[in-house]
Amino acid sequence: MITGAGSGFGALTALALHERGHHVIATTETDEQALALRDEHPGLEVHRLDITTNDVQRVYDWDIDVLINNAGLGETGPLADVPLERLRRLFEVNVFGTLNVTQAVLRAMVARASGRIVIMSSIAGVIAAPGFGPYSMTKYALEAMGKAMRAELAPLGIDVTLVNPGPYLTGFNDRMAKSMWEWFNDQSLNAKEADLFRVIGDFVTTDQRDPSEVAALLVEVVEAETTSENNFIPADIKAQLGLA
Repeated sequence: MITGAGSGFGALTALALHERGHHVIATTETDEQALALRDEHPGLEVHRLDITTNDVQRVYDWDIDVLINNAGLGETGPLADVPLERLRRLFEVNVFGTLNVTQAVLRAMVARASGRIVIMSSIAGVIAAPGFGPYSMTKYALEAMGKAMRAELAPLGIDVTLVNPGPYLTGFNDRMAKSMWEWFNDQSLNAKEADLFRVIGDFVTTDQRDPSEVAALLVEVVEAETTSENNFIPADIKAQLGLA
């Protein structure tokens, strides 16, 4: 099962796994995304699923061996200014929504003592850049969630692993970089630093890589006998950023 399969990494991975013979349950944020995915790929099982509500209880009827937690939102802006309602929504989807659907899926995994949980983190989960604090906060939270769950669930036969992409060309980074300009203006506390935020935004939206690389890695992670705690892609992204 893959959440956030209406576009980007989720859609590409759903199709890659389907082509390799896996039974994929692709879930989307909207009905429109679900309809488009069904129309384009009739053999794919597709459902709209709101991971932030009790809608996730529908997974009790699904036989899930692997859950890929891919659904998420992006939000940028200086933390001195960011509207709290936007930050709360970000946490509601990226953190609480991810945990919500994971807990629902784990019910059956724990009962049969097997399964794998894949959490889509980010390079932003290990480094926080100016302007990207809101998004990084949620990814740091997912890092803590994944690492704690990996230790907690391993004795129960369930594997938990994190995937940490750098900048890939799915449209997500571009939308995220623009999000702060929906509310950030000359009256904002950090208005004098607007140029800095534009530079950082340009950095993460320039020379983005082919997202099929991430889909290929996710296929490997799904099919692997064992996994690492983190899976950085590209493999040298930490070294590029001076983190290695």
